[in-house]
Amino acid sequence: MAFEMRAATRGQASEIARLIMMAMTDDCCLHFCGEGYGLDDFRRMMISLVEREDSQYSYRNALVAMDGDKVVGVSVSYDGGQLHQLRRAFINAAREMIGKDHSAMGDETQAGELYLDSLAVLPAYRRKGIARRLILATKERANQMNLPCLGLLVDQGNPSGEALYASMGFRYANDSMWGGHPMKHLVL
Repeated sequence: MAFEMRAATRGQASEIARLIMMAMTDDCCLHFCGEGYGLDDFRRMMISLVEREDSQYSYRNALVAMDGDKVVGVSVSYDGGQLHQLRRAFINAAREMIGKDHSAMGDETQAGELYLDSLAVLPAYRRKGIARRLILATKERANQMNLPCLGLLVDQGNPSGEALYASMGFRYANDSMWGGHPMKHLVL
């Protein structure tokens, strides 16, 4: 199968949001929701954030893997130095749409890296090299932006994800917490 990696479009917001939530896991998505809110509420918020141009989850920050007209994978990344500016949209949307204030959330990235926020491939398309190709395309994006490295967080409970990253040359930088889970910060 030939898969095409390309820049995302606003019209793919629903598919991109679904994949971002897959990368986050349902548990993390629910961690971000306020009392009485659930995954459907979180999904609506994520779609709205992907449709925006000033959000860390913006379609403008996404590369998609396509199988014909079908979005089968996504990589969402942005300049870590712009985290606070880009996160404002999430903080405001979370207050309004999922009833929780995340203004005191810790930083998952910093200046000097292209932060790979979300990477996901639909289950039926896994183990076909799509994630690897998305990572390589994202690393190329870092090079074009003159950012010295590509950084990401991997859940300490995700050994297969960590093995993929290690096989591509990512190395351990430090531990952190995100979405209520212990994570490892890796850089390439």
